[in-house]
Amino acid sequence: MHGEPYWDETAYYQFTLTQIEQHLEDPTAELHAMCLDAVEQVVNSEELLAKFKIPPAFWDSVHRSWQQREPSLYSRLDLIYDGASPAKLLENNADTPTSLYESGFWQWLWLEDNVNNGRLSRAADQFNSLQEKLINRFAEIRQYYQMPSDAQMHFSCCKDTDEDRGTVQYLQDCASEAHINNGFVYIEDIGIADTGVFTDLNDEPLQWCFKLYPWEFMLRESFSDALLTSPTQWVEPLWKSVLSNKALLPLLWKMFPSHPNLLPAFFADETHKISQADVKKWVYKPLFSREGANIRVVENGQTLLDTGGPYGEEGSIVQAFHQLPKFEQNYTLIGSWLVDDQPAGISIREDHSAVTEDLSRYLPHVIL
Repeated sequence: MHGEPYWDETAYYQFTLTQIEQHLEDPTAELHAMCLDAVEQVVNSEELLAKFKIPPAFWDSVHRSWQQREPSLYSRLDLIYDGASPAKLLENNADTPTSLYESGFWQWLWLEDNVNNGRLSRAADQFNSLQEKLINRFAEIRQYYQMPSDAQMHFSCCKDTDEDRGTVQYLQDCASEAHINNGFVYIEDIGIADTGVFTDLNDEPLQWCFKLYPWEFMLRESFSDALLTSPTQWVEPLWKSVLSNKALLPLLWKMFPSHPNLLPAFFADETHKISQADVKKWVYKPLFSREGANIRVVENGQTLLDTGGPYGEEGSIVQAFHQLPKFEQNYTLIGSWLVDDQPAGISIREDHSAVTEDLSRYLPHVIL
């Protein structure tokens, strides 16, 4: 991507079954359940909805989306894990996580190829049930919304985003495997009919639509009022605007203090709590930051790293700094996937930088 290697087969990461099941899969399930408990608190608190910077016009809709348990497709927890110590949650990518295609399809293909050509033992396995679970989940979502068998599901992402388009195409393939008719429309090409219904370029209504586009953007754009009245069913659902927000991190720390899989975290304006915590090095993260943008590392009041970017006006949180593990000069981050609330596999990104960004390399893994 952009002249730099992205999919990287020069190495792979090897795990034991215990590491996968006890150190990654079990904590992922527990952390996800904790996150859902946090959503329950937020949707029932105007104070918290305000802290999460969700526009007041949508508070009732967010609450209703959660109360109706509108179905979620998938999420990715970013974890720090060194192979021995408890995994630590960095953030929850619950609305628009990418690297799904690489995780669900390409690394499994890599495993099969290497087993078949003798480079890996026939006993080699992989923590990866993503594709199967995605196909099943699409069928369940159609059933939830009682969509007829001939209903079309639209898929959407922004123009000029090759990675996003690849992710969406992969999800369309999964939907097709679930026998769901589907089509594609770019976010920029979605229109609104006189009746208030969202439409594609053929003026066909969007009955249900997967959008690889963040809720925090949608709720602030010129068409956002139509979201309150349009019959379009969105995947991911509106309550995911809570789960994908970095404000989740200080709330989790408040609800589950000293949990072994959490890092101390506070809202940036909670200076008294920050000063009382026995932490010297903090990471500042804007609530809506993505792909490593506007990450600032501060130690004893001195900024050690600032990645820059367009975020920050919405407010920030601070999280205790915890170094990513380093293997042969590469900082490594684990992405732990969930589909329908169930752990479904992992992805691994590595970089020479301590901040994982959109161009950080993707490496496969095995269980032996």
